[in-house]
Amino acid sequence: MSILSRMLIAVVVASVSGQALAEDRTGEILGKLFDQLIVPQIQKQGAPVQPADKRVPLGRGEMQLSFAPLVKLTSPSVVNVYAARKVQGGQSMFGGDPFFEQFFGQDFSGPPRMQQSLGSGVIVDPSGLIITNNHVIADADEVKVALADGREYDSTVILKDARVDLAILKIKPTAPLPAIQFADSDQIEVGDLVLAMGNPFGVGQTTTSGIISALARNQVGVSDFGSFIQTDAAINPGNSGGALISMSGQLIGINTAIFSKSGGSVGIGFAIPSNMVRTFVETAKGGGTHFDRPYVGATFEAVTSDIADSLGMDRPTGVLVNAVVRGGPAEKAGLKVGDVITAMDNTPIQTPDDLGYRLSTKGIGKIAQFEVLSKGATRLIRIPMVKASQGNPADDQLITEQSPLRGATLANLSPDLADELQLPPDRIGVVIKSIQDGSAAQQIGMAVGDIILELNRVPATDAAQTAAIARKPSSVWRFKLDRGGQIITQVFR
Repeated sequence: MSILSRMLIAVVVASVSGQALAEDRTGEILGKLFDQLIVPQIQKQGAPVQPADKRVPLGRGEMQLSFAPLVKLTSPSVVNVYAARKVQGGQSMFGGDPFFEQFFGQDFSGPPRMQQSLGSGVIVDPSGLIITNNHVIADADEVKVALADGREYDSTVILKDARVDLAILKIKPTAPLPAIQFADSDQIEVGDLVLAMGNPFGVGQTTTSGIISALARNQVGVSDFGSFIQTDAAINPGNSGGALISMSGQLIGINTAIFSKSGGSVGIGFAIPSNMVRTFVETAKGGGTHFDRPYVGATFEAVTSDIADSLGMDRPTGVLVNAVVRGGPAEKAGLKVGDVITAMDNTPIQTPDDLGYRLSTKGIGKIAQFEVLSKGATRLIRIPMVKASQGNPADDQLITEQSPLRGATLANLSPDLADELQLPPDRIGVVIKSIQDGSAAQQIGMAVGDIILELNRVPATDAAQTAAIARKPSSVWRFKLDRGGQIITQVFR
């Protein structure tokens, strides 16, 4: 007798025995029969079966289920974040929106005013640690947090990183707070149901529902992070820093950005995966004031169709090693230029962003295993995840004298600084580490990350030496710079 026949007979028997088969009960009965009859048969045949908590709804009764219990469980962990900073100028035609003022300018006349931004956050530790987006609190002079029950607290930013667009706030509650639990974001799948929580447009805490639309999205443009979760749950301005919740009530992501031409939700939102968030939170809990990514000592590029053909690969996948730092972890492990990394810790690698995400979530002090295609053969190598060597900040040189470099801080390039400035890890020399607003260096077009190759025809090999030349009066200034791999020569009189 077929499985379908057995199910039909069971339904008929239930009906005859007096069980009500109203439309709202049919789905429940069919669901139970599916689990009791069909699943065991499929398992006996050795075929894969959906997890018990993941199946298509059977009947209208299951479609009428409510998310309310899940919202009651998780909403106390979602907070509102209010950031303010003092800026010069009067009223702006853009209403104080920092994004539009950055690109279209603002009115600098009139007295200073407070510019405010609104976002959301998630409680990740009962002691008062809250995760939010860096862009919500960037450059803020004060940050306040409002809990779901209306209590408000002043907060301190204890860790932030613009490259992953995350920040940790610390408040001092009088009692333990309801912290949310982390899910393993590597286990989520396209099609999973999710809830998005936050404070869109400042209207108050709001919950929307949707599904996971895609995974490992990159080129979103809000940060250098390149492995976003995409969802169609409505995310709007003010949702930034809010929670993306799984059906088990766990955090699977921090809502960060939307794709929109109107400014409102069009069903394409992005969240930073919880595994990245967890690593960031653990850094803060460990007392870290800087989010360190493991230093490998190599750079990578995507494998194109042409590259795949030249290497004899049947399809473009993985990342190509295009540079290896002498004496670095990658070289010591045997990684060579021209090798292709196809997997890390048994997880396929498709793009450099994939690899960067896996490295960042691996953490310092662990060992990662890489599957490498080298000269047509596949081999495994193990690379320890170490912290990049740091330069000595005491050696940094701020130029205050009359010079085209006035207002610039020069530093000796180290692997750690190269990572911070998004420069290749094998670069050495003198780099412009920072530039003061309105300074001479900014006005002549110098940029953070410029590598000074020569100043007044003297090779730049040490920040102190180059700074000494910059501080001497001169009627003519000759610069040779490396900006993003392009050599630029400039002369100022």
